[in-house]
Amino acid sequence: RTYNSFLLPKSAGALAVAESPTRPRVVANNISFLVREFRADQEQWLRNVDRNRRRTNNANKNSAEDMPSITIILDNIRSAHNVGNILRLAEAAQVDSVRICGMTPRPPNPKVLKTAMGAAEYVSLGDDGDVSTTTLQTVLDLKSKGCKVFGVETTENATSLWETQFPSNDEMGSVAYVFGNELIGVDVEVLRECDGIICLPTYGIKNSLNVATCVGIIVWDTLRRLKRSA
Repeated sequence: RTYNSFLLPKSAGALAVAESPTRPRVVANNISFLVREFRADQEQWLRNVDRNRRRTNNANKNSAEDMPSITIILDNIRSAHNVGNILRLAEAAQVDSVRICGMTPRPPNPKVLKTAMGAAEYVSLGDDGDVSTTTLQTVLDLKSKGCKVFGVETTENATSLWETQFPSNDEMGSVAYVFGNELIGVDVEVLRECDGIICLPTYGIKNSLNVATCVGIIVWDTLRRLKRSA
């Protein structure tokens, strides 16, 4: 169909670009992608399909006792795309909840939902839809319930993630991480209430990473450490 539409354009959109010098290259790239997609679909070892929800729920019930309790706190994140990415990885890691605080975009923001790629509906926001909760209130509430809260920020007194000592899974109970605004970071008052401040080591000119990338590294490193010590 792609090739035929190139030879015999019928739609208004196809006719409008039929004489464009870049049209053959665009169509060729499209056909090449479709071929690669077909090949990938034929290979059983290449898993590119989400798990069946019922099968995933059953597996999670069986392994729930072995999973560390992790909460992600978003302190005034400005990018809806970052929030969507974080919700997607939160579902994949099966974190307890993602606490969306301040001006952080939240579902049903269309950009959040698009970037989350269907994961948003399976992630608990832990607040029953209360959009008035501040980051500081969220941190204090979690600490009152025995949760260890770590701010993730590039400060002088931050400890590198590689050097941070975590208790065992039984001793930890639950852990939460606060991730801040892309420009100004985690609010200073919030950092003062955290049980510790950690950062990711960087070795280039830039001293920080995209917040969604940072969330993924922190969460998976926590899973690795706590599941290994369980």
